[in-house]
Amino acid sequence: MFEPIVVTGLGAVSPLGIGVVANWQKLLSGQSGIRSNTRFDTQDWKCRIAGQVLFRTEDLEGFDPEQAMDAKDVRRTDLFIQYAMAAATEALEQARWHPTTHQERSRTATVVGTGVGGIPSISAAYDVIRSSGARRLSPFVVPSFLPNLAAGQISIRFGFNGPSSAPVTACAASAQAIGDAMRLIRSGEADVAICGGAEGCVDPIAIGGFTAAKALSCKFNDEPEKASRPFDADHDGFVLSEGAAMLVIEGLSHAEARGARPLAVLSGYGTTTDAHHVTAGWPDGREAARAMHLALAMSGLEPHEISYVNAHATSTPVGDAAELAALEKIFGPRAGGVPVGSTKSATGHMLGAAGAIEAIFSVLAIQDQVLPPSLNIHQPMQEAVGFNLISDGSRPATVRHVVSNAFGFGGVNAALVFSLPASWKG
Repeated sequence: MFEPIVVTGLGAVSPLGIGVVANWQKLLSGQSGIRSNTRFDTQDWKCRIAGQVLFRTEDLEGFDPEQAMDAKDVRRTDLFIQYAMAAATEALEQARWHPTTHQERSRTATVVGTGVGGIPSISAAYDVIRSSGARRLSPFVVPSFLPNLAAGQISIRFGFNGPSSAPVTACAASAQAIGDAMRLIRSGEADVAICGGAEGCVDPIAIGGFTAAKALSCKFNDEPEKASRPFDADHDGFVLSEGAAMLVIEGLSHAEARGARPLAVLSGYGTTTDAHHVTAGWPDGREAARAMHLALAMSGLEPHEISYVNAHATSTPVGDAAELAALEKIFGPRAGGVPVGSTKSATGHMLGAAGAIEAIFSVLAIQDQVLPPSLNIHQPMQEAVGFNLISDGSRPATVRHVVSNAFGFGGVNAALVFSLPASWKG
């Protein structure tokens, strides 16, 4: 019998805002983080919107990388690393985990996933080579974009000597990072882990590439806030977004010994591979369903005990339909009435950070006993008719157990289960 693993800290940077409180308040109030893309000139582009993080220069409450890193390190790192550092700093502060002994530091793991790493830095380096020659490249250019350097920079900054890794599994990366961190604690290799994901790819290469793949929403350029519409009949693709989300997890006895407050229990994790297609899962959702089945089995829960599903649901017609089919495999026809939503409707699709930001929203749903809304579901797609979609604003609810899904290119499926801490039950 394994000891419960609990969440004790949360940190977030997203298109909705900076910090967990701002993100949660804006999500519950039905605000959208999708806006016209001002990161580069998109005048002649088919897709002209994105979920971009606002900077302090654009918004007084926006992101300031120098609040988490010194100016020298900011110049030497890609955006995804800067976002990751800010989110990790917030999560560690809430958890009050600031180890001072070698034993504590050596028992702290750092697992940070990303979908694409530092594409903007790679692109900028190529521009330098083309305009000025390779000799003008910075010696820090490679560490600026390597996918594992979000985890590396966090471990260096805070002195964590435990295991460090970086799942690079597309849009399932940060959910797998949380699951991998859970396994490290269960196996006895770590007592505490900072885990999650980061992405900084509102960039011409990423936007252009996903547009060429016909994956992005392009028909709401004049009304960006309406573009991300999971399970809606008028969806036409996802909205590419950026940001980072981090969780601190640890064994319950470790948390209790140091007086940390459990925010939720990370009770289950399951992951599978479709082995079917590079960009699309099985239409019947068979392996996505098996990931949920494995997560439920680990948690010791039956499907009817789940209070809420935060679906992966990116707003692509094929992907949304396959996930609905998977949900029916687990929960029964029309998912047995379990409330289903997708917080991507407000944040857009944060790729490698998506699973972690949705994990945070799942934890907060348990904390506050409320289900966050899904925006823009006005006419459910045919496959979604009859499902209990959360489309009418946030709902007060009894939330004991939440399933959070994340699926990625390459056929990667990951499902997490978060539960109400036993100490909260009356």
